[in-house]
Amino acid sequence: MNTLPDFDYLIAGGGAAGLSLAYHISQEPRLAGKRVLVLEPAAKDQNDRTWSFWADEPSLFDSIVAHEWDRLAFRSPGFERVFNLTRHRYKMIRGLDFYQFVHAALHQNPQFTRVQTTVDALENMPQGGVKASTPVGSFTARYAFDSRPPELQQLRQPEKHRYLLQHFVGWEVVTDQDVFDPSTVEFMDFRGEQHQEARFIYVLPFSTRRALVEYTLFSAEVLPKEAYETEIRQYLRQRLGVREFRVEAEEVGAIPMTDHPLPARAGQHIINLGTRAGRAKPSTGYAFKRIQAHSARLVQGLAATGHLPQDLTGDRWQFGLFDTLLLDIMQRQGEITRDIFTDLFRHNPVERIFDFLDERTSPWENLQIMNSVSPWPFLRSIGHVLRDRPGKR
Repeated sequence: MNTLPDFDYLIAGGGAAGLSLAYHISQEPRLAGKRVLVLEPAAKDQNDRTWSFWADEPSLFDSIVAHEWDRLAFRSPGFERVFNLTRHRYKMIRGLDFYQFVHAALHQNPQFTRVQTTVDALENMPQGGVKASTPVGSFTARYAFDSRPPELQQLRQPEKHRYLLQHFVGWEVVTDQDVFDPSTVEFMDFRGEQHQEARFIYVLPFSTRRALVEYTLFSAEVLPKEAYETEIRQYLRQRLGVREFRVEAEEVGAIPMTDHPLPARAGQHIINLGTRAGRAKPSTGYAFKRIQAHSARLVQGLAATGHLPQDLTGDRWQFGLFDTLLLDIMQRQGEITRDIFTDLFRHNPVERIFDFLDERTSPWENLQIMNSVSPWPFLRSIGHVLRDRPGKR
C-alpha cells in the first residue's frame, strides 16, 4: 500500500529562488491547502547581498524596494549618455529585507514548515514523488524544487561550452562631500583599463554622499581582493574627486555566466530553480526578475491544473543563441565587450535594450539590436558555434 508523502511541495534552499517560489505559493489562494516544506541551510539573518533589476510593471516585492532610480548613465571612452527612463524604473532590494519579508509571511501561514538543514540528496521515487535525505532525517513530497547551486566545476566541458564569471567587490561608501547624483544609476562606466577583459564601475547612489560602488568584471578568473579595492579607490578619488570616505558595508560575489546546459528538471518530480535552472542570464548575470517570472509560471501551472506546465521556463531559443555569441566574444576577446555595449547604448533607446535583455523583443526589434553593433565579432563567434567549439584568444 502506498503511503502519502509528508508534503505536497518540498523546496531545497532558502535563498532568492527558493524563498521566491515559497512566497509565490503563499500568495496563490488556489494552493492554500498544499503543505510546503522549506529546507534552508542557513538562517539568512544577515544582509549578504543586494539584487538590482529594471521593471516596467508591479511585482510582489515592491513594498521592500530600498531605492529606485529614473535615470541611467552609460559611459565609455568617446561616448557618454544619461538616459531618462520612461516605462521602466531601476530598483534595488536588500537581501536582509527580502529574507525577513518572506520569513514573516511564511511564519504566519500554517501550510509552511521551515527546517534549517542541508539537503544531501534528492531522488525521484519509483512509486512517484521525491525523497530528500538530510542530516535531520528524510522527507517525502509530491514535487521537489531544487535551488541548490549547480556543481559547475564537476560538470565543466570547456571543449564544448563557455564558462565565465561576473565577479565584483562593492563598497557602500559615505563621502565627505556631495559627489553622487541620487537620481542616476551609473550602469556601466567602461572608462578604465580593460586588460583584455570586460571591466567596469557600477554605482547605485542613495544620496549625494552615500552610494554602493562596485568594480565588476566579466571574465574567467577572480582577482586578488586588493585589485578590486584599488579600482574603487581610484574611481572615487580620480573620477569623482573624493577626498575622504568611509566604507559602511561590503559586497563580494561571483555569478556564473555560462552556456552550459542547465536543465529545468531532474527527472519527473524534481524541478530546478535559480542558477541551477539557468535563471541567471548567461550574458549579464541578472537573475532576480527571471526568478520571479519562473516562480510565477510554475505556480500558475500548479494552481490551474494541479500539474507543472509542459514548458517549465518559457525560454526562447534565439535568446540563448545571442547569449552564447556574446559569451564567446567575452571569452575570446573580452576587451571588445566595451565596444559592443557602447554600440548598443549609442544606437538604441534604453527601453529597447532592457526589453532585449528581458527576452521580450520581437524579431524586428532583435534585428534592430543586431544591426546596431559591429557584425564581425558575432560572425566569427557564429563560426565557433557551428563548429561546436568555443573560441579562444
